[in-house]
Amino acid sequence: MPDGYAGLMPQNASPGTQASPAWNGHPKGSRSYGRILAGLSCAGVATFAQLYSTQAVLPLLAADLQVTAAEAALTISLATVGLAATVIPWSFLADRIGRVKAMMWGISAATVLGLLVPLSASFGMLLVLRLLEGMALGGIPAIAIAYLNEEVSKAHAALAAGSYVAGTTLGGLSGRLVAGPAGELWGWRSAALAVSLLATLAAVAFLVLVPRARGFVPARAGFRSATRTLGGHLRNIRLLALYAQAFLMMGGFVAVYNYLGFRLSGAPFGLPATVISLIFLAYLSGTFSSRWAAGMTSKYGRRNVLLGGLALAAGGLALTLTSSLVLILTGLVVFTGGFFAAHSIGSGWTGAIASTGRAQAASLYNLAYYMGSSLLGWAGGLVFQAWGWSTLAGAVIVLACLTAATVAVVHSGPETAAR
Repeated sequence: MPDGYAGLMPQNASPGTQASPAWNGHPKGSRSYGRILAGLSCAGVATFAQLYSTQAVLPLLAADLQVTAAEAALTISLATVGLAATVIPWSFLADRIGRVKAMMWGISAATVLGLLVPLSASFGMLLVLRLLEGMALGGIPAIAIAYLNEEVSKAHAALAAGSYVAGTTLGGLSGRLVAGPAGELWGWRSAALAVSLLATLAAVAFLVLVPRARGFVPARAGFRSATRTLGGHLRNIRLLALYAQAFLMMGGFVAVYNYLGFRLSGAPFGLPATVISLIFLAYLSGTFSSRWAAGMTSKYGRRNVLLGGLALAAGGLALTLTSSLVLILTGLVVFTGGFFAAHSIGSGWTGAIASTGRAQAASLYNLAYYMGSSLLGWAGGLVFQAWGWSTLAGAVIVLACLTAATVAVVHSGPETAAR
């Protein structure tokens, strides 16, 4: 049986018990299919509302704690570093105890840590709590994709992955929209508390909604076998191209959202925190585009849709180089829609390429994704502080072009593009 994936034994089966080989996943339209998507959407809200809870109030946090823009952004970067560092260990644990149980442990721990963040007595303590919070959240993203690929029929796996990504955009959006007004009225600590309470409600909804796994088989292989599986994924050039896409584009995406708020709060715009938090409404374009892109794969193929998303992202970012607020916001909407279209394809495609060790393949994608968020998202602040917005936006456009070239070359050929 492949390590961590077999789809032929229920989660609570004993090692010697065989499930019906006819299990092909929940079909679209079934009650369980709906509960899976609803439950994972709530998990997405709980995860991404907390992960980026400080992003909408970075200027306020920097002023209150008397730190620079790049230092304030560490509250984002360390959370994503923690997530990136633990996605692979969480995937190993999920192979042993089950996808649902691992996600339950992770989301519960993150919620408790999130409630402690507003109580931070110093900037150092805040950074430690954000790191731990990210480590707990590592139990959600990669496991969710593996869970989808095991529990949903293959015919609808891409659409289900797109729906999950759409849910994560709503999570990121809701956290930022809650944090912005709360931060302006009562400070960044109240903003963090409000987001944590929202995440708590979403976590409870996830625990109630998500159904028992039917396509999971506990892994019997040891650590060596698991590391061999990881090594096999790292030698697969098709997977490496998707990991590069995740690293470069997520890094650029987080850099844009981390520092656009600083640009809009300064001259000549001078926008208040509540208004700046509204820029995250652009996430709604990602909610739409992630599902739309998934639906387009059957007609145009994954590669072509992914490249189309990257082109939209680059074109939208080019509009932000102007001094017109209307064009900047329009460009942000287009950029966000293009990014999430590409991400929904890349994350779902990873599970389709990996026939064994799917949790580990998805974990490597998430490792690259969040390391990009941590490293490039933070480094973007150094670029912004030294040379301004135009240089930062231009650098992210270059990243999008490099990503598109890599994907186009590695996934060339009609048979590759359609898979």
